[in-house]
Amino acid sequence: MNWKPDWGLRGRMALTMFLLFALYIVFAGVLFAYFQSLAVMAGFMGVFLFAQFFFSDKIALYSMGASVVDEDDGPQARKLHAMVGRLSQQADLPKPKVAIADTRVPNAFATGRSQKSSAVCVTTGLMDTLDDEELEGVIAHELAHVKNRDVMVMTIASFLSSIAFLIVRWGWFFGGDDNRQNAPVIVAIIASLLVWIISYLLIRALSRYREYAADRGAAVITGRPSALASALLKISGRMDNVPKRDMRDTSEMNAFFIIPIKSDFIGRLFSTHPSTENRVERLRDMEREMETV
Repeated sequence: MNWKPDWGLRGRMALTMFLLFALYIVFAGVLFAYFQSLAVMAGFMGVFLFAQFFFSDKIALYSMGASVVDEDDGPQARKLHAMVGRLSQQADLPKPKVAIADTRVPNAFATGRSQKSSAVCVTTGLMDTLDDEELEGVIAHELAHVKNRDVMVMTIASFLSSIAFLIVRWGWFFGGDDNRQNAPVIVAIIASLLVWIISYLLIRALSRYREYAADRGAAVITGRPSALASALLKISGRMDNVPKRDMRDTSEMNAFFIIPIKSDFIGRLFSTHPSTENRVERLRDMEREMETV
């Protein structure tokens, strides 16, 4: 496999993490300036970060209702293990855990804090939608995320954004009847809202580029960009037929999916993914380049 490091992705990940770190230093300073219980706050954030970092794979799988499967758990599990094992060897990666989510939404995602503790999950809807070559393209896309180590960066970035969102949502509970008591809470909520908005935009800018990088990586791993292009078109077309309840149940995992859930104008504007049309066109360009070599 002729794998080349994606320095554009690495540079964007480094810049995103630097900007988020600087943003949260200011954020922490504002909170510490207005609240006296520094030890409680630091302890809460520390526990939250520890849980997010070390149990992110389990949290992601649980939120999707997914289960890790062994090779002897049936024909679907056996087929997935064979694909993941073969593609992991081609990508020069340790074989990740394999999980299946029982949902009609045709999608897949990778999770985990490192290459050695990663997991690849596919839905039953995806396996019912794609043929073997297309499914391999999707799995290779998820393995490319693991190879690029962008799953860990997205996990950390999402944690920092989640802290700000929790304060925006629940901070008013800590207010009192006295306006002087409410003032610090209001300042903290406003600061948290600004931090959450900026974090939201930074994460989505990185997420869109990392999808392009994973598409290129999948094409390198499989040698068949057209298979992934075909899979993306099938998944995108099938989304319109999935019941709205299933879509709502899985939408919180948008940043990690191969195809996002929302498809309306606002959803596209703030999407974690580039458009399917742009991704397919780039994959077709890669296919033509490979054919001329």
